[in-house]
Amino acid sequence: MSGSPAQHHPHDDAALPASTALPTSGARAGEAASPPVVGVLALQGGVVEHVRAVESLGARAVKVRSADDLVDPDGVPRIDALILPGGESSTVDRLCRTFGLFEPLQRVVRGGLPTLGTCAGLIMLSSEIEDPAPGQQSLGVLDVSVNRNAFGSQVASAEVELAWEGPASDVVAPGDVVRAAFIRAPEVTRAGEGVEILARHRGAVVAVRQGNVLGISFHPELTGDTTLHRLLLASVR
Repeated sequence: MSGSPAQHHPHDDAALPASTALPTSGARAGEAASPPVVGVLALQGGVVEHVRAVESLGARAVKVRSADDLVDPDGVPRIDALILPGGESSTVDRLCRTFGLFEPLQRVVRGGLPTLGTCAGLIMLSSEIEDPAPGQQSLGVLDVSVNRNAFGSQVASAEVELAWEGPASDVVAPGDVVRAAFIRAPEVTRAGEGVEILARHRGAVVAVRQGNVLGISFHPELTGDTTLHRLLLASVR
């Protein structure tokens, strides 16, 4: 996809628009002026890059390695938004269950916590994995089916520009360009009722949203494109 002068790259904007910049943190009541707190699942995968992207937007990033990092003793989220990064999806699944994070993650996402899953994170969020590794499970919080490694091996990885198909917002509009890195990326093969298709690559669905959940096949954190991170922050109330 060529980058013609008429195309808008939303990640080139200098900062979040006023309506989406630094939403009030819901994780710490009473601190009305505090920046949002974004938890990044930090068991395996591209954690540091997501932390940097979040912090570049003025939010505070924390690493989530245990249920105690995610929720307080009453089960209330300690964070305002959540990112499930890329990595190896079957390994992330196994580690989530080993460290007691699987069910707490399900509960907070189903409870409405704004969530972004990238690559393996999309697979983790999905309701069905068409080609799971032996024993692999998913959280089942996003009504899609996914095909793991649909875009081939790591050798076949590529950086491309995607045209945004989702609705207009303060962050991005239809036709805007999002820079995306595909690394052994999955594709969405089925999208359930109420799932919005946000972008495609070679005809395959690679970005979706259902309520509070964003799932994408690619790695925006590797290209410097913060469009999806800004969308996540815009959904924090």
